[in-house]
Amino acid sequence: MGKYGPLVVHSLVPGAVSGSSGRVAHPVLRTVIVDDEPIARRILQEELSLIPDVSVVGEADNGVAAVHIIQESDPDLVLLDIQMPVCDGFEVLRRLSKLPPAVIFVTAFDQHALRAFEVGAADYLLKPVRQDRLRAAIAKARHNRQHPANSVASVARTLEAATPPGRMRIVGRKGSDFFLLDLDDVLAFRAEGEIVWIITNQRKYLANQTLQDLSKRLEGRRFRRIHRAALINLDHIRKMSALSSQRWLVTMSNDLELIVSKRQAHTIREVIHA
Repeated sequence: MGKYGPLVVHSLVPGAVSGSSGRVAHPVLRTVIVDDEPIARRILQEELSLIPDVSVVGEADNGVAAVHIIQESDPDLVLLDIQMPVCDGFEVLRRLSKLPPAVIFVTAFDQHALRAFEVGAADYLLKPVRQDRLRAAIAKARHNRQHPANSVASVARTLEAATPPGRMRIVGRKGSDFFLLDLDDVLAFRAEGEIVWIITNQRKYLANQTLQDLSKRLEGRRFRRIHRAALINLDHIRKMSALSSQRWLVTMSNDLELIVSKRQAHTIREVIHA
């Protein structure tokens, strides 16, 4: 085991289990436990063993190891301590490009300190962990597994609330995977009917918000609406070409070309005279 090497516990349960009692079996919830206290990890292991259809596929005792095991095992659920050495639970999430379907924070904070985290769908467990609260959190994790878009977006909002000022990330979807994208890497948001694309240098992702909602959320940042169907990052403008007195063509750093509407021409004039 390396300095930050996690202890991996491989599951022996490949799929859903049908109990002889006739209970409804759920797909196995593949779970990673992250906590710097060995006793806390053992307690969670024991409590989870009492809940059907939950399999612990890995453990980590610090943030760096946690990032590694989460990326390697691609779990359905992470039980994540907040206060840890090397990097805390929030930093673990910031370092992940792909978020797990469900994250449950485990913390010794009191109820008042946790209010900031209750805005998201990510649940929390207050130490010492009670079996009834753990079961309720697991039930919520199962629901999140069935609604990953809402779950990941909620975790991202929770993470944003705990992120230092000036840094912001946004959720994008590609296929069945969800990614946390650094806002500085986003060149533009572009609407095509009901669909909104998040455009970066290398690829584009589906957004889970409307362009209007994104415009409101990004007020005060370096993003400007240049068209009813386009919102751009001013820091990624490479060239501005006048097509007429009221028409502009903006070329972004990835060579994407966008037309500025007459109504939004003042935006480009502001950039020119800044």
